[in-house]
Amino acid sequence: MNIIVVGCGKVGAKLCADLCREGHDVTVVDKSDSVVNQICDRFDVMGFSGNGASYQVLQEAGIVHADLVIAVTGVDEVNLLVCLIARKAGHCQTIARVQNPEYNQEAGFLKEELGLALVINQEFTSAQEVARVLKFPSAIEINTFAKGKAELLHFRIPKDSVLDGMNLNELHERLKCHVLVCTRERDNEMVIPQGNTVLRSGDVISIVAPGDEQTEFFRRIGLNTHAVRNVMIAGGGDIAYYLSRILIRSGIQVKIIEKELSRCEQLADLLPKATIIHGDASDKELLVEEGIARTEGFVALTGIDEENVILSLFARSMGIRKIVTKVDRSAFAEVFDQLDLDTMIAPKNITAEHIVTYVRAMQNSFGSNIETLHRMMDDQAEALEFLIRDSFAHKNIPLRDMKFRQGALVACISRKGKVILPRGDDRIEVGDTAVVITSLKGVSDIDDIFEK
Repeated sequence: MNIIVVGCGKVGAKLCADLCREGHDVTVVDKSDSVVNQICDRFDVMGFSGNGASYQVLQEAGIVHADLVIAVTGVDEVNLLVCLIARKAGHCQTIARVQNPEYNQEAGFLKEELGLALVINQEFTSAQEVARVLKFPSAIEINTFAKGKAELLHFRIPKDSVLDGMNLNELHERLKCHVLVCTRERDNEMVIPQGNTVLRSGDVISIVAPGDEQTEFFRRIGLNTHAVRNVMIAGGGDIAYYLSRILIRSGIQVKIIEKELSRCEQLADLLPKATIIHGDASDKELLVEEGIARTEGFVALTGIDEENVILSLFARSMGIRKIVTKVDRSAFAEVFDQLDLDTMIAPKNITAEHIVTYVRAMQNSFGSNIETLHRMMDDQAEALEFLIRDSFAHKNIPLRDMKFRQGALVACISRKGKVILPRGDDRIEVGDTAVVITSLKGVSDIDDIFEK
């Protein structure tokens, strides 16, 4: 596909990397000559310097031949204008990033009236991800499928766990729980496990299970499943605002520490049920005074990665039950992983993930379209949800008779609102959605996971 990316900041650069890896022809537009040159040299893409909201600049970038325009500048109004001009000039699909909470409330209206294919608010989406793990603190990450009815939970096997030394063939018999282990990561290496795969303390594994089985499984391996009761948030930006709204609605107490007085006053008006503290979250005495030792959840959302990491390490030393750290510079992800920081989020990666999902779905004119995509284990694997259509080549065939490519696993099937953990006799039918875990690259249709 021919794709134009307007805005070459952190999100734009991440998109270029992901889309080029997917094999698309990418052209970038940014006001900065040096930024454009850097992106072009790094990813071998075409680049143009100028105002992406200019009709002339978009023409030079090839808008007439573009299949998709993605506007991810730092200004919402510019992104919306880029998409409007692109729709009129190139008759292509458009995606806009919006950050203003007012626009987020009007996302449906903007999408319909401006003809947008997708409206992305990375702060709101990031807040949703953080809220999920605060409600289920034993998980490092939670990915949702089937409109929230199915969850893929990632967690680290604790020391002296009953799972230590157990192989998957034993798991169901010994724990009496209907759970499917989808991935195992050890020493930064991910595998899609088989029946003889042995689990060890310290492994990060992902599981799929029905809601009641999920809770019972965690209880039997000794992990707490209760949501945190109170949360301290360092930094009062938009993610903190969206997160606080979600948590307060769930009955969780929220305290935000923000050093800008004007922002504190604004948050106090927007979040009357939250406690807003004017101060520097990096001040150890302030954190102690505000009761960090009595806090069950801590979320570091300042604008500085190093500060977030240090705050999270301090929170861990205080024995806080659940810690979430925002990290924008994913190039240092391996270093941060070694610090065992519990849950980390990177908003730019979340945004890119949603956009790549849409792009892959655009490629499928026939067959099974991707409904949801989640990247896992530092991009070593993907969890893909497919809508099954009549053109699916393997419909109504028992799973045991299907010939899967190595590195692919059907994790669950959703049928008429019911989540099914697949066994050998189960079949994938038209109208189902099927979640596939795979380490294969470039999977855009469910038929890609089968041997030809």
